Amino acid sequence: MTTIDKALDTIMKLDFYSREMLLDILKKRIIEERRNDIAKNARIGKKEFTKGKYKPLSSEEGIHHLRSL
Repeated sequence: MTTIDKALDTIMKLDFYSREMLLDILKKRIIEERRNDIAKNARIGKKEFTKGKYKPLSSEEGIHHLRSL
């Protein structure tokens, strides 16, 4: 298994331009992964709402609920 230290040691052997490119690629992949997670959660929430698991709330009710968490 690769540890973070080993990965960093390997990355630091790359030239500066390659490290910058790697950083850019990682940022974009993390953003895409997060975007996919948000979309998945939205689909699940929409299905559960359609099945009646959740009820619509007014803005005041929603804020009250969030504050109680």
